[in-house]
Amino acid sequence: MFKDLIEITSPYFQKKIFITLSMGFVSGIPLLLTITLLQAWLTDEGISKSTIGLFALVGLPYSLKFLWAPIFDGITLSTLGRRRSWMLVTQIMLIITIIGLGMTNPAMNATNVAILAVLVAFSSASQDIVIDAYRRESLSDQEQTLGASAYVLGYRIGALAAGAGGLILADYMSYQMVYAFMALVMLYGVLITIVADEPKSSYKPTTFVETVVKPFVEFFDRYTSVNNIATDRLRHIRDGFALSLNSDNNLFSRTISHGYKRTKITRRNILKNIFLTPILILLFILLYKIGDTMAHSLSTNFYLDIGFSKTEIGTVVKFFGLFATLVGAFAGGLIALRIGLYQSLIIFGVFQAIATLGFSLLAVIGDNIYLLMTVISLENLAAGMGYTAYLAFIANMTNKQFTATQFALMTALMSLPRTLFSGFSGYLVEFFDWELYFVFCSLIAIPALIILNKLNKGIKI
Repeated sequence: MFKDLIEITSPYFQKKIFITLSMGFVSGIPLLLTITLLQAWLTDEGISKSTIGLFALVGLPYSLKFLWAPIFDGITLSTLGRRRSWMLVTQIMLIITIIGLGMTNPAMNATNVAILAVLVAFSSASQDIVIDAYRRESLSDQEQTLGASAYVLGYRIGALAAGAGGLILADYMSYQMVYAFMALVMLYGVLITIVADEPKSSYKPTTFVETVVKPFVEFFDRYTSVNNIATDRLRHIRDGFALSLNSDNNLFSRTISHGYKRTKITRRNILKNIFLTPILILLFILLYKIGDTMAHSLSTNFYLDIGFSKTEIGTVVKFFGLFATLVGAFAGGLIALRIGLYQSLIIFGVFQAIATLGFSLLAVIGDNIYLLMTVISLENLAAGMGYTAYLAFIANMTNKQFTATQFALMTALMSLPRTLFSGFSGYLVEFFDWELYFVFCSLIAIPALIILNKLNKGIKI
C-alpha cells in the first residue's frame, strides 16, 4: 500500500513541480495581505463594513492585468531570461510596496492605505502574469493538471500563511511589524527565481501587432466553428481587421465588405460561429469561482461579527483550513488525472456551492467553534479541488506562443468577481444579512455549470 502511495505521488517530487509549488506560495501571500489581513486591520480601526467592502476594489489590477501583460511577452530584461528577469523585478516591487503598506495608518489616512494596497495588488498581479506564463511554458500539456495542483497547493499555503498566520501574529505584534515580516518571507521567491530554469520558447513577438493584437486574434480564430466554405471566406473579414491595424479604416471597410459579398452566411451566423465558443469560454472562467470568491471576500468580518476572536479564526484556519487545502489541492490534481477535466470541474463546482451554504448555517447558529472547524474545512477542501481543475482548464485554453497575454486575460476574468463584485459585497450583506448573502453566493455559481456542459459538446475539455 505504501509503495502504491509513493508511485501515485511521485510526480509531485520532480524539480519543476516543486518550483511550481514554490511559485504558487509567493503568489498567494500578497493577495491575502490586501484582503484578509487588511480587513482585520480596518475592522480594528473602526472602519465601517461598507467602506471595507469597497476596499476590495484595490484588487482591480488583477482584473486589468491583461492590459500590460504583452510587455512581459515582448521584452527581456537580463541574462536571467524573459520570464525569470521579470519575476525578479516584480518580487522586488512586492517587497518594497508591502513594507510601504505596513507603514500606513488607516485611522489617520485611509486614502494612503488604499493607494499602497493598489500598488501591492499591481505588483502582485504582474508577478502572477509572469509566473503563469512560466508554468505554462515549463510544463508539457500532459503536466498542466499536475502543475495546477502543485501551484494551488503552494498558493493556498501562502494565502494561509498571510491570512491566518498574519491574524495570529497581529494578536502579538503591530500590523506594521506583521507586514514587514511578510515582506521578508517574499525573499523566498527571489531565491526560487534564481535557482529555477528558464523555460524554452520557440516564439518571441517583435512587433506591436504580434505582441498585443495577435494573442487575442489567435484565441478567437482557434475556436472558430463554421463550415469549410465559410471558413475561407470569413478569413477575409478577419484579415481585414488585422490589415486595418497597419493601414486605414477604408481598407478595413473594403475588406469587411468583400468578405460579406463572398459568403452567403449572415452577419448573425458570422458572430455566432466566430465568437460564441470563445465568449462561452470566457464567461465560464468569469463565473466558475464567483460564488465562493464572494463568500470568502468578507469572511474575516463575518467571523468577527458572529463572535470569534482573531486567534480563534487564525488557529482554526491555520490547522483545519491548511489540512483541508493540502488535501483538496493534492486530491484535486489526482482526481482530475483519473476522471478527466470536464467531470472534475462539474463535481468540484457542485461541491463549492454546497460548501458555501455552510457559511449560512454558521450565521444562523453563531459562535460555535466546532461548526467553524467544519465549515472552514469543507470550504478549503472544495476551493483547493475546484481551483486546481480551474487553472488546468485555463492552461489548456492558452497557446504557448502567447502565454503571458492569453493567460493574463483569462486569469483577469477569474479575479474580476473578487475585485468588482466583491467590492459591493458589504452593501449586499447590509441588504440581505449574512444568512441570505451566503445562499445568494451559492446559487450564483450555477450558470457556470450550464455553460461548461454546453462547451463540452463543442470542444474537448
